[in-house]
Amino acid sequence: MPEKQNISSLVISYLSLRKAVGVIGISLPFVLVFGKIILESPGILDSVSSYYYSVMRDVFVGSLCAIGVFLFSYHGYEREDDIAAKIASISAIGVALFPIAPETAATAQQVMIGKWHLFFALILFLTLAYFALVLFRKTDPHQSPTPMKRVRNVIYAVCGSLILFCIAAIIFLTFVPPVQWIPIIPHSIFWLEALAIISFGISWLIKGEAILQDQGSS
Repeated sequence: MPEKQNISSLVISYLSLRKAVGVIGISLPFVLVFGKIILESPGILDSVSSYYYSVMRDVFVGSLCAIGVFLFSYHGYEREDDIAAKIASISAIGVALFPIAPETAATAQQVMIGKWHLFFALILFLTLAYFALVLFRKTDPHQSPTPMKRVRNVIYAVCGSLILFCIAAIIFLTFVPPVQWIPIIPHSIFWLEALAIISFGISWLIKGEAILQDQGSS
């Protein structure tokens, strides 16, 4: 009996970790934007990472470190879940501790640190896309997926695909010269990053069974 209780406690803890990661992911872009508007000045910065140089620096760094700690504590059903979580954890903390270079008067050291920031951000988003597209969509081979599980799998696929789309679009906008026939939305990098972060948050919130649970599950 105590062993069953311990297992149940572990399951609840893992679900809570997923929910916590999901809530931070969904809320982070909104907290950064409105926090800066209220505490510092109106307007949206060019990227989520740029909020490191605003009054919201501590929130930005703290949220990413919290995500990193939660992911490091996360254990999935298989070894690849644990490996992916550790990679995402290290990447999230790397994004927090290696800030992007400032837009003006950046030193050579800041530029180098900024490159590490972009590297960790890329690995983080790719790993989170892998969670949504592959790991979260797995089903017990000995059981047929429930109707709600099929719905969740569709949402996971959409979230993962959106993350990959945002990565590709950011790379395109960053490295490809502006093309006249492509309309450039103001702060497009920020909106793409925000969409990727919210998509990752939604997938983890669903995996934490905050919404779209199977009927009868707790």
